Amino acid sequence: MTKVAIPVSDGILSQHFGHCQHFTLYHISDGAIVNSEILDAPPHQPGLLPKWLAEKGATDILAGGMGQRAIAIFHQFKINVFVGVPGKSADDLVKDYLQGILETNENACDH
Repeated sequence: MTKVAIPVSDGILSQHFGHCQHFTLYHISDGAIVNSEILDAPPHQPGLLPKWLAEKGATDILAGGMGQRAIAIFHQFKINVFVGVPGKSADDLVKDYLQGILETNENACDH
């Protein structure tokens, strides 16, 4: 099963995943969403979110911006990272992901 995590603030993708209000975690099987859950984000601490999301079973994260260190830590936990994702609702983003049309651009984070 694939589990896609999306950091959300005010109903859309949070451009800085470390400061989001919550994560929407989509459970995907055979190319379809079978469940989703909203997880309150823990307080921001460098390096905490990759481990926390891995414990929740996340296999992928969609983000607007993310530092290179965070990307490396996500990879250590075997979580695929998609950066430069546009500010859309989590539902729209996961649909784009499932259809193979998810837009990614340059990483919005430069630190």
